[in-house]
Amino acid sequence: MTDPILETRNLTYTYAPKTANEVTAIREISVAIERGTLVGIIGHTGSGKSTLIEHFNGLKKATSGVVLLDGRDIWENKKEIRQVRFRVGVCFQYPEYQLFEETVYKDVAFGPKNMGLSEEEIDRRVREVLSFVGLEERYLELSPFDLSGGEKRRVAIAGIMAMEPQVLVLDEPCAGLDPKGRATVLAMIENYQKTTGSTVVVVSHSMEDIASIADRILVMNKAGLAFFGTVEEVFSHAEALVAMGLDIPQMTQLCLKLRARGFDLPETFYTVEQAHGAILACLKKEGTA
Repeated sequence: MTDPILETRNLTYTYAPKTANEVTAIREISVAIERGTLVGIIGHTGSGKSTLIEHFNGLKKATSGVVLLDGRDIWENKKEIRQVRFRVGVCFQYPEYQLFEETVYKDVAFGPKNMGLSEEEIDRRVREVLSFVGLEERYLELSPFDLSGGEKRRVAIAGIMAMEPQVLVLDEPCAGLDPKGRATVLAMIENYQKTTGSTVVVVSHSMEDIASIADRILVMNKAGLAFFGTVEEVFSHAEALVAMGLDIPQMTQLCLKLRARGFDLPETFYTVEQAHGAILACLKKEGTA
């Protein structure tokens, strides 16, 4: 592995320690995220996904363990934690609820302005990220409150992108969107990552969404790290994922059912193309195609 841009070592966080309400939200999480990759984080509700990402830029401070950004403890100097938050941009669920400026331009420019950048640099960034999120320049003078739900979501994400973080973290970016809106946002994220070469982390409850864009997948279960690997490696544990209560992709479900019926198929597949190839190869081997 190349030098990771973001790493956690034995990260543990406990809410209300030493009280009757004590709950350990994440436990002994050690994971290294490579520079320039798109990583998906999956887990059922309460598995610790959101708590984990809140540590990535110091919104929460670990009970024990450490977070390293470019090999350096983000809490090494408390005075620099604001800079860490510019370098690791976190966009939480339903970010459109945080839109507040009179125009789209001002909303997207808010983060870069707080970074103390020049007007010229702010303008460049605002216009550049608007193209990443698939909105025309005419939107810049519109009120964000006059936009559709999906457009508001894209404007809110653009505001984080405009800070040009080394690591962009998106918590459930497709939550509440219809299938078309989800597809648009996923394509936008994938295009941003490939074009900029940035490191992107996407939290989702949808295995299907994550499988379609991620290089690697991190699976959380009961506050711990269950799996971390390539999409193929993680989905090779399809039965274990189902046992955790996760909704695996439809094609992976089909694979499990066919294997249970005796078909000689690979351990898993998760796209229609993979399913077509694997099933056709199986039928040819059995002489029925």
